Amino acid sequence: RKFTEEDIEALYLLLKDEEVNVFLPWFPVKNMEEAKAFYEKRFVDKRYYFAICLKEDNYPIGYVKADIDDSHDFGYALRKEFWHRGIVTEASRTLIELLKKDGIPYITATHDKNNPRSGGVMRQLGMKYCYSYKEQWQPKNFFVTFRMYQLNFDGQEDRVYQKYWNLYD
Repeated sequence: RKFTEEDIEALYLLLKDEEVNVFLPWFPVKNMEEAKAFYEKRFVDKRYYFAICLKEDNYPIGYVKADIDDSHDFGYALRKEFWHRGIVTEASRTLIELLKKDGIPYITATHDKNNPRSGGVMRQLGMKYCYSYKEQWQPKNFFVTFRMYQLNFDGQEDRVYQKYWNLYD
């Protein structure tokens, strides 16, 4: 489901956790005000940004998203007490079906080479490894080797999104 303003506390629980945010492109939030600002900047009016909720209480424990720019960047995060249960994979499959139905031709996703479990989720979803590249990662300001995966929905199996390759390597 979509996030609402009533979910700011749940978002705060996710975004304040240093371990959850190690491989995400921002620093952990420090308070509810920062969580609200994050929500307003990243979740309001975004077509394919969804809360991951447990069925029994509809309380957000993570998110799954896809951007609508040319990268169709796909991503996710989950509170650590829910890791390793297949929850992100299940939520991601639901989003992938919506993207296919809406005619999105492909998705890309990247993970830090030091976070191989994220690559495992990508492979479980049928995404294929395409290439690695190094980037001076902002705002954290250190070099990261990213592994780029892609899943094509429109039958163009040989298509590889080259933007990261061209920009960074």
